[in-house]
Amino acid sequence: MLKKVFCISLLSIGVLGFSQKKWTIQECVDYAIKNNLQIQAQAYNKDVQTKNLEMAKKEYLPSVSGTINNNANFGQTLVGTSSIRNDSYYNGASVGASMLVFNNGRLEKNIRKTGFDVEASLQDIETIKNNIALQIAQQYLNVMLNREIKKISESAMDNAQRLYDRAKITTDVGTTAQTVLAEAAASLAREKQNVKTAQINVDKALFAMAQLLQLPDYKAFDVVDIPVPDELAPQTESVEDVLNIAYQNQPIVKAAETRIKAAEAQTEVVKTNFWPTVTATAGVGSFYNNLLNKNTIGYSVDAAGNPMAVTERNFTQQYSDNFGQQLSLSANIPIFNKGITKLQVEQTKINETIAKNNLEQQKFQLKQDIQQAQFNADSNYEVYLAAMEAERSTKLALDFAEKSYAAGRSTIYDVTIARNNYVNSQGSVAQAKYNYLFSIKVLDFYAGRGINL
Repeated sequence: MLKKVFCISLLSIGVLGFSQKKWTIQECVDYAIKNNLQIQAQAYNKDVQTKNLEMAKKEYLPSVSGTINNNANFGQTLVGTSSIRNDSYYNGASVGASMLVFNNGRLEKNIRKTGFDVEASLQDIETIKNNIALQIAQQYLNVMLNREIKKISESAMDNAQRLYDRAKITTDVGTTAQTVLAEAAASLAREKQNVKTAQINVDKALFAMAQLLQLPDYKAFDVVDIPVPDELAPQTESVEDVLNIAYQNQPIVKAAETRIKAAEAQTEVVKTNFWPTVTATAGVGSFYNNLLNKNTIGYSVDAAGNPMAVTERNFTQQYSDNFGQQLSLSANIPIFNKGITKLQVEQTKINETIAKNNLEQQKFQLKQDIQQAQFNADSNYEVYLAAMEAERSTKLALDFAEKSYAAGRSTIYDVTIARNNYVNSQGSVAQAKYNYLFSIKVLDFYAGRGINL
């Protein structure tokens, strides 16, 4: 019921503009998630992992490349025991394609491993978002606390003003001594100072909130007030209930579980190095060759037996005549690589153990955090109840002191002391109330209910 009241009150408030509006808790969280630099940095890391996944999927496609080769030779070349001039020019061009045919599913296993990396990075982003939302909720409640303390201080200042006005009247007519007016004036000055200090604390809390949001302009920042009931009920959820939900829903646990899967998948990828790699290739190409120092490459005889010079073919003729195709299927069979593959598998097994250990650490830390939150909630509620009792007692004492002073049976010092005690007890109630509220919000956070005020 309390949560519904908070949500309805937040949704019913409109906004007028960036510099004039009062921000709701949800607006603060949304803005932080959109603009926080830490989240952006983690998002970039996720983008890198996503590109790795895309590249892993592209490995199924053949790789195609083209080659153009030009080569010129000048000078003598050895022929038997003598040398001849051998100036020549060579031009060749080819296009080839290569595709992995078999490697015991290496490509598929690598895609699976990279997919786990992407999933883990997404969970890391969610973890940062949750932590920021929790920080914002705490700071938001801190603003509400300081505003309530300011109201308490303003109420105390009003009471001090009334005592001062009465003391001035009675002193002016000679009923009370001048010291009574001096004490009333001093008490009023102290309460005015307290109000000023309370306002500064409100401004400090808003400034801290604006910095947490990384706002460019903090001076115009303000937040919506949240109505908080005068009396709060104890929370009854057990640590075990919250813990079971947290193990299933908290992104920090999901990220650790996913990294175990990624480590196991990496082991499977490395194991493929024990298997042969079968690759299919295909290519086409041609070439042109020209003897630069002569155009005649030989002699032949015609049908009549007359000698006939054989000249070089031109570029187009050679490329047409020399055009060829090539197909091949090759297997690379691992025989001995110094035991490196075996050591790599052992290394990935260690990484699996590290990932599993990290999961246990995260669960243990989560359990401790939830136990601490539960302890804080219970202890803060007890403090809240004690503060409420102290507030009732000091309020009764203040009423008696004011009535006694009005009847002339006590001094203004007695009223001032009683009022200070009551104000302090009101501040203690406010502090305990907001501490307890935050403890409840922490438990809601771990239980997967989000941060709603």
